[in-house]
Amino acid sequence: MGNRPAAPPGSILYYAPSAGVRALDQKVYTSPRMTPTTPANPTPNAAPQDPAALQRTLARHPRPLGGDPLKSAGKPLLSLTGLVLNNAPTAGESPNRLTPKRKPDWLRAKLPGGPGYTRLRNIMSEHNLHTVCEEAGCPNMGECWARGVATIMILGDTCTRSCGFCNVKTGRPAILDTDEPRRVAESLALMGLKHVVITSVNRDELKDGGAAVWADTILRSREACPEMSIEVLIPDLEGNWDALQVVIDARPEILNHNLETVPRMYPAVRPQAKFDRSVELLRRCKDAGLVTKTGIMVGIGERDDEVLELMDDLRERADTDILTIGQYLQPTRNHLPIDRWVTPETFERYREQGLARGFKVVESGPMVRSSYHADEQADRLTGAARETHEGMQRLLGKR
Repeated sequence: MGNRPAAPPGSILYYAPSAGVRALDQKVYTSPRMTPTTPANPTPNAAPQDPAALQRTLARHPRPLGGDPLKSAGKPLLSLTGLVLNNAPTAGESPNRLTPKRKPDWLRAKLPGGPGYTRLRNIMSEHNLHTVCEEAGCPNMGECWARGVATIMILGDTCTRSCGFCNVKTGRPAILDTDEPRRVAESLALMGLKHVVITSVNRDELKDGGAAVWADTILRSREACPEMSIEVLIPDLEGNWDALQVVIDARPEILNHNLETVPRMYPAVRPQAKFDRSVELLRRCKDAGLVTKTGIMVGIGERDDEVLELMDDLRERADTDILTIGQYLQPTRNHLPIDRWVTPETFERYREQGLARGFKVVESGPMVRSSYHADEQADRLTGAARETHEGMQRLLGKR
């Protein structure tokens, strides 16, 4: 570093810039009181400050170096004040506050508990299994586990994507665990579930996105639990349709892929996903003869008219069977803020509009999540119950 002086322990040394730019006196600031002192051995041959050179430098810059960047700015053409996120206390509700909004009275969930919940939790821990119920902090975990319905998360607990709403950790996943399908099947046999939802993190670093593990898990689980219905909630596999076919060939009772939000919100909510790609995935699964399902959150920045447009898009392009709609809840301050609390009355209108558009099942409510009442949906849309339901739908349609 040339002949620069050594700074005393616990101090910060600031050096003078080269000649020809604005010069600063060389100072040593020592802690704890940060009192400026002159160095004992100043840099030899340091160029003296040249006022003329300083003026020439400042003339080349429209704004003072290191100064207020808005000092010389003209009158603004557009005010962005209303779009700035802030955490300052305000009177009444501010849509741009970062502080968690007080939950309304209709958003209340029972604390997890009871013998059914405890039994499932012990089995999960014993077999080192992950559940999206726990990872994502689902408010319905206690109710579902007590009914004998759980959502298993395979392919690890680390996701390669960074969605703005999701509480599952992002990073570089561990080495692929090819023994996981066997452990999942054995655990499900012990649980005695009547319906299971299997989901996963995104594994974009894998060539097939984890499709082979997906198929193996479905087949082994069905072999171990022939009376249990299987629903899968899969990622988009980056549009790898050959990999998707591997999952389809395992024939789950219900195939779910969540759109999560309306197309306009994708850059913030699902930055690594594409709305049209997700709709295409649902279409391909429907064309393969599977019962298809998707879900969205509301209260994350969408408008009501956009929700209805999404319904129309799904029915026209993918003929999706089941739609779930629930309130977005901000997991932490590092996630997207809540835009609004959607009222139960609005959720009921969503349900009515969805059924009117041809969805066979619409679960719409503040506490609804993708796997909410999944067992009842499976009862209605698979096997003999599915035929009964479709027959009733036709009869009702003739009235």
